[in-house]
Amino acid sequence: MGNKTENKIPQKKRLFMDLTEGCIWKQLIIYAFPLLCSSLIQQLYNTVDLMFIGQMVGKEAAAAVGSSSLFITCIVGFFTGMSIGTNILAARFLGEQNFEKLKSMVSVSTVLSIAGGLIMTVLAYVLTPVFLDLLRVPDDIFKLSEKYLQIYIFSLLPIAVYNTGAGILRGLGDSRSPTLYQLIGGICNVIANIVFVGLLDWGVLGAAVTTVCSQGMAAVLIFRHLCRLDNGISFCIKKIQMTLADMKDIMIVSIPAGVQAISITLSNLIVQSRINDLGVDSIAAFTSYFKVELFIYLPIMAIGQASVTFTGQNIGAKKLDRALKGLKVSLFLGLVMTVLTSAFIMLLCGFVLRLFTKDMSVIAIGIQIIRVTVPFYFIYVFLEVFSAFIRGSGRILSSTLIVLVNMCVFRPLCVTFLSNLQPNATTIAWVYPITWFTSSVCLFIYFLWIRKALITSA
Repeated sequence: MGNKTENKIPQKKRLFMDLTEGCIWKQLIIYAFPLLCSSLIQQLYNTVDLMFIGQMVGKEAAAAVGSSSLFITCIVGFFTGMSIGTNILAARFLGEQNFEKLKSMVSVSTVLSIAGGLIMTVLAYVLTPVFLDLLRVPDDIFKLSEKYLQIYIFSLLPIAVYNTGAGILRGLGDSRSPTLYQLIGGICNVIANIVFVGLLDWGVLGAAVTTVCSQGMAAVLIFRHLCRLDNGISFCIKKIQMTLADMKDIMIVSIPAGVQAISITLSNLIVQSRINDLGVDSIAAFTSYFKVELFIYLPIMAIGQASVTFTGQNIGAKKLDRALKGLKVSLFLGLVMTVLTSAFIMLLCGFVLRLFTKDMSVIAIGIQIIRVTVPFYFIYVFLEVFSAFIRGSGRILSSTLIVLVNMCVFRPLCVTFLSNLQPNATTIAWVYPITWFTSSVCLFIYFLWIRKALITSA
């Protein structure tokens, strides 16, 4: 009790966003929009690299970047997922006014992100050739892919620090600062691409160096912010008190969220190995497609992240009816945005793909992929929102297991069957809507069980 009174933050400095009262759709949009902007800017780093490479170097270089990009996205996805965990914890401790726990969480999370980033960097650098072999990267682009990946890997530490810091600040109600820092990094990314790729003609090496610099800028800015937080909760290396209990609290929430985020991309790595068997044109086409689909995927992910926090707060406040209304509103908002973005991509797919490549054969394959997947992308809204409700209700491990089974067991079996049936890009593309559907059905069934249990216990 003493901790709550002695460490109480003055009301004017509270940044906590209360989602248990007020207009649901407005709150979800206000909360989700900065998350969307930040994710979009972070993903645009590699997209801008690809645009410069595809336009100024050629399809072989673009394929070299693309053949390893899913491996990078896999690791980035893990840190992004873990940031959701720090977000939930920061919001919970601030809502409880437990500022001793909040201060400990800020310090421990930051240290863990630095340690995790360093470990990932070393392991990924050493194992780069092994990963590229597993992905069946063609021999004619293997060296280019290896060169790009071994430089890009040095951005993993700043990516880990940024995402952890962003999760903390968003949990405190500050979603603007992380977005601003990503925007500054994004501007640096464009300028550095002009210099290293355009003027100095460093090719894939220049694109990788550019990303390290821009991600490093965003990480430095957010780390500086963590060191300057008010009211004694700022990160201070001299006052760190690491306890096993604190580390356990963070890992119980963060690691399952990180594993769920990584599982989808991990399954895509298996799909990528099949894509790499199809040749350079198909690799470059899928690489361009994965960048185009971000404009559909990222708004869905932002709604999902907002729904996690909304569900958690309202179930914690014993407002189950409001939490269920939030789920319906999240589904509606997600479906509206997905229909609009999907229609835009379908109508302008040729133009959008030309942003990444000038090769007409690559563009033709990319259009075929888009025509298979994009009309069914609305299914992913159900996957993300039902998963968000399950995680927000405290069943993080259950949500993770459902997604793992569908994405890391069923999806590889599905792509193996389809690629053996007819090995081409269009056939392999069908694996995405099929596994979105199976995942959504499983999550919906589990959601019905959760809802019944919550109503019974209310």
